[in-house]
Amino acid sequence: MKTVKLMSTAASLLVLGVTQSAAQDLTVGYFLEWPMPFQYAKSEGMYDEALGTTVNWVSFDSGTAMSAAMASGDVHMSVSQGVPPFVVATSAGQDIQILDVAVSYSENDNCVVREELEIDKSSVAELAGKKVAVPLGTAAHYSFLKQMSHFGVDVGSLDVVDMAPPDGAAAIAQGSVDMACGWGGSLRRMLEHGNILMTGAEKEELGILVFDVTSGPASWVAENSDTVASFLKVTAEANAMWADEANHAKMLPIIAKDAGMDEDATMETIATFTFPSVEEQLSAKWLDGGAQEFMKGVADVFVEAGAIDAALDSYEDSVNTGPLQSASDM
Repeated sequence: MKTVKLMSTAASLLVLGVTQSAAQDLTVGYFLEWPMPFQYAKSEGMYDEALGTTVNWVSFDSGTAMSAAMASGDVHMSVSQGVPPFVVATSAGQDIQILDVAVSYSENDNCVVREELEIDKSSVAELAGKKVAVPLGTAAHYSFLKQMSHFGVDVGSLDVVDMAPPDGAAAIAQGSVDMACGWGGSLRRMLEHGNILMTGAEKEELGILVFDVTSGPASWVAENSDTVASFLKVTAEANAMWADEANHAKMLPIIAKDAGMDEDATMETIATFTFPSVEEQLSAKWLDGGAQEFMKGVADVFVEAGAIDAALDSYEDSVNTGPLQSASDM
């Protein structure tokens, strides 16, 4: 790939573990323009009340940035970190763990080809030599690699540049890139200037599962398991509230405001999301084997693409269901 090797932050991954401050404040990372039920709980103070402490929320534009922040100790947990950036971090030696399945989505993470090129699934070979904006080490990057493999396009024939989704959206709007990959609000802006190559359902048929997780440093989680369990319990409660459409009217405006979006765009986005129940998360499809198997597949694809140096033999230890199980028993 004609780009810098994955994760300029890799050198910072093996730093000292995270510890909470004397005030026991909790710092949690999340994404703007990525509306989720937890943001209702966030805005209404439900986390602060349940944990008996102040939760400080910090927004990020990529899962790789979340990894670096958790490695440096600036963030204790990250909500909705993409699985690929999580895999990149753990493969590089960062000791972080998946704590729950935050959201599953396949329609809200994709790559968009600039409309002037008139390239669709029947003419993908015409991408050769084109410039592509990809947020490296993310779910969008993994999807990009799998789609190019499916269509028989040599990634080495493309000019791949590392761009966060907001920058990729601006670049495709300006015509400075031919294809851009991203999610959420950035993906919506990309679609104003182009078309996707595969639908979410078509991607799933290729085994491109797209889901995010709540993650945290293993050492910090071990020392603060009760705090983590309480946090996950509130998240599950917010998800259950959203599952009841009767709550949408009161929750949507608050979620939209916190996400930095208007209500129409928020509903359009969140309608493409699913939020598995705790019982579903603890099943074989997700955290009782499925997620671990999927992470191994992601890592092997990244190794083959030269995006990371090596994969772990297994990602079993990268999932910690203890706090989630405790949350279900509360």
